[in-house]
Amino acid sequence: MSEAFQPIPVRPPSEARALFAFRCMLDFQLLTIYRFLRPELLAFRGRVLDAGAGEAPWRELLAHVEYVGIDVDEAAGFGMRRTPNIVYYDGRKIPFPDSSFDHVLCVEVLEHVPDPAAFVTELARVLRTGGSLVLTIPWSARLHHLPHDYGRFTRYGLRALLNAGGFTNVRIDERGNDVAVIANKLLVMTIALLRPWRGMRSLWRWPLAVIAAPIALAFTITAHVALACRLGSNDDPLGYGAVAIKA
Repeated sequence: MSEAFQPIPVRPPSEARALFAFRCMLDFQLLTIYRFLRPELLAFRGRVLDAGAGEAPWRELLAHVEYVGIDVDEAAGFGMRRTPNIVYYDGRKIPFPDSSFDHVLCVEVLEHVPDPAAFVTELARVLRTGGSLVLTIPWSARLHHLPHDYGRFTRYGLRALLNAGGFTNVRIDERGNDVAVIANKLLVMTIALLRPWRGMRSLWRWPLAVIAAPIALAFTITAHVALACRLGSNDDPLGYGAVAIKA
């Protein structure tokens, strides 16, 4: 199974601040992840592990701590550029001793892990007692990085997973609401329709894109208003953000 288009890797905002800000206007997953992470990461102290770091886009929010990023050996298969400041490993045993870190960061990774329970246990192992895990996961998101997209967790499933993995004091926040979900899906659909197509497909896809584009724009504006005014339902969020303490 192939993807209609590959996800665009998240890169450090300083590489192109205007582009990052523009992307946040259209990409509600990224916007809500950033809003959830920023206050949590600025409060970190000590040594931090970024598990599934990708191209380390959040390192800029962690300039005040000792940062260590890790990713799997096949990160290039997820569209990530290999960088010299990231430790690459086999995706099973994290290559650090027990209690090596004060905090662990894990952003949009859990859905790509074949054995989430074993992975969460590994995150707990390298955390000191009382250290915190901050993670985000998608809920209403299309399949991506195929075939390495293995599942979605509700807030209840995520809490059970973290508790079983050795974490307590679990706090889970919804990222976004149903209006943002609709806007996000309309934008993705419109972008897919606007891709170059040959033959008969273009005869119906492009006219449909002309109809869909203004609707997607209207929902995008509405979603920003809904998020700012705390309107809409949290029962169908874009995803979740969680903070948990190692017991």
